[in-house]
Amino acid sequence: MHHPVIERELELKLVLSPERSIAVPARLIYLTHDPYAVHITFHTGSNTPVNWTFARELLVEGVFRPCGHGDVRIWPTKVDDKAVLCMALTSPDGDALLEAPAGSVSAWLERTLRVVPPGTETERLALDDALAELLTPTPADDLWLRDPWPSDESADGDL
Repeated sequence: MHHPVIERELELKLVLSPERSIAVPARLIYLTHDPYAVHITFHTGSNTPVNWTFARELLVEGVFRPCGHGDVRIWPTKVDDKAVLCMALTSPDGDALLEAPAGSVSAWLERTLRVVPPGTETERLALDDALAELLTPTPADDLWLRDPWPSDESADGDL
């Protein structure tokens, strides 16, 4: 089964202070077999990239208005007249405020929404098919349902 992956490389800014930010190469990844999630991989200069996963819906909403709470908060804003998507990420390792070019993120999101439109995610998961298959009785179940070891009470006084 073919599961398309929709990826986009882009440069984010890690905001260190109001005056200082550093460029962080990142990759947005959408896996159609995991249709509710978006994945962002940050290359922070260490050997291991940092991976974040959160709901695609959150990112879609964040393009238009502030949303999220807890570990992931997203809101649109303007920085130097450029449309920017801010992402505040909180983890046990610390907090990060990232700025992403809103246009690039939106274009990538639109591609994911064309491939898997909102509301069709469950079809991608094919959960219903898998469940139906699991719940279909097999000949073995039939045997199992018949009691191969009659209990003592069912001896009907044949002793």
